[in-house]
Amino acid sequence: MKPFTYEKASSPAQAATAVARERGAKFIAGGTNLLDLMKIEVEAPPHLVDINGLGLDAIAPTDEGGLRVGALVRNTDLAADARIRRDYGLLTRALVAGASGQLRNKATTAGNLLQRTRCPYFYDTHQACNKRLPGSGCAALGGFSRSHAIVGVSNACIAVHPSDMAVAMRALDAAVETVKPDGTTRRIPIADFYKLPGSTPHVENVLAAAELITAVTLPKPVGGTHVYHKVRDRASYAFALVSVAAVLQPDGSGRVALGGVAPMPWRVEAAEANLPKGAKAVTSSLLAGARTTPQNAMKVALVERTLGAVIADAGA
Repeated sequence: MKPFTYEKASSPAQAATAVARERGAKFIAGGTNLLDLMKIEVEAPPHLVDINGLGLDAIAPTDEGGLRVGALVRNTDLAADARIRRDYGLLTRALVAGASGQLRNKATTAGNLLQRTRCPYFYDTHQACNKRLPGSGCAALGGFSRSHAIVGVSNACIAVHPSDMAVAMRALDAAVETVKPDGTTRRIPIADFYKLPGSTPHVENVLAAAELITAVTLPKPVGGTHVYHKVRDRASYAFALVSVAAVLQPDGSGRVALGGVAPMPWRVEAAEANLPKGAKAVTSSLLAGARTTPQNAMKVALVERTLGAVIADAGA
């Protein structure tokens, strides 16, 4: 690990200002992803700004009837909150499906949204990776690609976004609140938060330099049956080959978001109109234009079968 300096922030705006002051500086909260990347020198920030003392760790009701989740709320606490379990059960299920209990105790809401891909070529500094080193190429395109993306990909990157929580947040129409170094704030719908790789896969979201996430807001509960199914190579502590987050209503309508298939949580609202027709019709719309490799082509069938199981569970 390369040497770095460290300071504790006293307010969200001051934290953003501190990161803006030094090129390459990073915020640190739980550190469950950043510290791993620093140890293998994928990330080498010269300065870390600790935001753990900013009081952004509360879950509070909003005037609109939803909930405002502070950026520093730990994954364990978010999953266990009685209001989340009652009204946003999809979120609890997705959180519990991710990582391990020890990691969930440290990982934060904002950090979960911002975690980097687990593509092995991104982690291996001897391999070409446009996400790690822009312009170097993508070793995954001609390498082992079984776990890689099949929609939203480009010639520069086929990595998947690893978060389970973000998939549930996308199905629930959450929004991300931020503050910039100049003190201005904004609210970003999660549908607009992530960016597809295109020719710039290293640009993963719409955050400006030194912009700090302060909270994630959940809209008024939509009811229905909440189901999260995650298909992975082992029963725990593994990332999704395919995951399906669904909120299904008694009349057959609903919402569906996918994990493990794209560089971001994947939702196509137009496809949800096909829910009464069954999993095959929805999958065809969700994965329209899919670009597969011989190793990950099985994900198309896996999405259809997993979605079918989710619909069956909701019906039961």
